[in-house]
Amino acid sequence: MHDPVPVFVICGPTAVGKGTVVKALKAEYPQLEVSVSATTRPPRPGEVDGRDYYFVDEDQFARMRERGELLESAVVHGAHSYGTPRGPVEQSLAEGKTVLLEIDLAGARQVRQTLPEARFIFLLPPSWEELERRLIGRGTEGPEERSRRLETARVELDAAPEFDVCVINDKLDETVKELAEIMGLN
Repeated sequence: MHDPVPVFVICGPTAVGKGTVVKALKAEYPQLEVSVSATTRPPRPGEVDGRDYYFVDEDQFARMRERGELLESAVVHGAHSYGTPRGPVEQSLAEGKTVLLEIDLAGARQVRQTLPEARFIFLLPPSWEELERRLIGRGTEGPEERSRRLETARVELDAAPEFDVCVINDKLDETVKELAEIMGLN
């Protein structure tokens, strides 16, 4: 028997429900360490700095990237920068914790270069129509931003074969159960 994989990367198109799934997974398996990304986008209602994201300005983000403080970074949807701070991930691994990175496709590709031992999971919607419904139902983007995100989603969905495993996010409890099995949390 081999050692469990300590780092998992979860990725998927916009509005597939990554955040919802990761929150439910963390609630059920509190031993799971979920990395907190840095972003230059403004907080959405209810988001808390340091818990949901580290909200930074473009200059702070550029300094973090220049100093090598990010495992990965990308401009997402042509608008805002996102990145995974290296320090907290390395600290969690040193403490023997299982770490989950919830990141976009470009970030996942970078992490494959920096942490090839990680296991890569792609979250799929049950259908394209359901993905559109979820994005519209979120109500956090205007029509132009929604259109941009859907264009990006088509590209992201085409990348699913690059991942170690794909999971369809149809029913939340079933998705969480499947991910927990993949990650060896139960």
